[in-house]
Amino acid sequence: MVGRHAARSRRAALTALGALVLTALPAAASAAPPPAPGPVSAAARTLGADAPPAQVLRAMRRDLGLTPDQASARLVNEAEAGTRAGMLRNTLGDRFAGAWVSGATSAELTVATTDAADTAAIEAQGAKAAVVDKGLAELRAVKEKLDAAAARTGAAETPVRFVDVRTNRIVVQATSESAGADLVEAAGAEAADVTVRVSSERPRVFKDLVGGEAYYIDGQARCSIGFSVTKDDQQGFATAGHCGGPGAKTTGFDETEQGTFQASTFPGKDMAWVGVNADWTATPDVKGENDQKVQVTGSVEALVGASVCRSGSTTGWHCGTVQQHDTSVTYPQGTVDGLTRTTVCAEPGDSGGPFVAGTQAQGTTSGGSGDCTGGGTTFYQPVNPLLSDFGLTLRTTSAQTGTPAPQDNAAADAWAAGRVYEVGATVSHAGLRYRCLQNHQAQGVWSPEATPALWQRV
Repeated sequence: MVGRHAARSRRAALTALGALVLTALPAAASAAPPPAPGPVSAAARTLGADAPPAQVLRAMRRDLGLTPDQASARLVNEAEAGTRAGMLRNTLGDRFAGAWVSGATSAELTVATTDAADTAAIEAQGAKAAVVDKGLAELRAVKEKLDAAAARTGAAETPVRFVDVRTNRIVVQATSESAGADLVEAAGAEAADVTVRVSSERPRVFKDLVGGEAYYIDGQARCSIGFSVTKDDQQGFATAGHCGGPGAKTTGFDETEQGTFQASTFPGKDMAWVGVNADWTATPDVKGENDQKVQVTGSVEALVGASVCRSGSTTGWHCGTVQQHDTSVTYPQGTVDGLTRTTVCAEPGDSGGPFVAGTQAQGTTSGGSGDCTGGGTTFYQPVNPLLSDFGLTLRTTSAQTGTPAPQDNAAADAWAAGRVYEVGATVSHAGLRYRCLQNHQAQGVWSPEATPALWQRV
């Protein structure tokens, strides 16, 4: 979302930068019900869903139309659904075709598989089975063809592409049916696998240039701080790559000297981090409603359908839901892959600001369309790849600092705090082996035997 301030920023170097900177396993009639209400699950305790910040609950009630009880129940249900989905993903392997939550309180978990024989195993985990034609890996392979074709031919008329696990298809958002059909043909993809969704929306990075507070780039543009991070003894924050290039100087919300962009990737990805001077201290805080703080406890990735809230220096605190992960978006400056698409609104100046699911960091605002008056679509750069790419440690309430252990050393198989783990990864810890259930950066207090929400003993 190119904004007033952003129009003056980096104009010589990034002409026409459109930005939200301101950026085991026979079909059954129904699934077994989710676990009955009762003692809070280990997953909910691990992810902090049993005691969510009041400002998260208030914004969820406002933006999602929930009662107080529904908002609280939704966060608990989403936390435990992620664990069950991870267990099923590891069990189903290539037959896994996605998972999502639904209902006002996210009480229903659906897991898709390509084999009807998996239905019993899915229902045994309290989920509803959806039998589909293609596995998630197959769909992603088709999307990669579409992305490659978009890179070759230009994607101004087909700016958004994603796997929709609910429909078991790839969706291409295009300005016309013909533009979408041309991309499908250029990619050599089967038309039966692709839905062309016609829309006049053209996503742009929201550039007009605690998480959510304003900072300024080279005295000209404004963005929003994402999440506090550390690397060795250097403190800093994660933000959007389109906000600034390596070496760009920043000042804080009070316009005092703050730091320097240490690394930045845009396009391709939309990620960056700023190292700050000794006047600034990294905290686990995100700015919520009425300047109250939400404290981040980790970075466990939310499922499709889950609720997320965003903080930004232009529009403040807003909530919505996750629509799709792994979305490719073509902005005027180039294509960014691996974004998450949401129903949360945003405007110029919000770029780089944080998205959270309860108390779990999700990502930093990239771009989108619409605004917070009429509503819109916003994309965020997931935080776990950002942490992994730049070797950063998320600042959380566990007060973890330093640099993640190298992934390629002799003890690479051993669980280590600070490493980013993906679903299916296996580790050794205290003489036992565990398999990861949900994408996350390991926190010091989250050892495998203590976090069944994240790890399954094998």
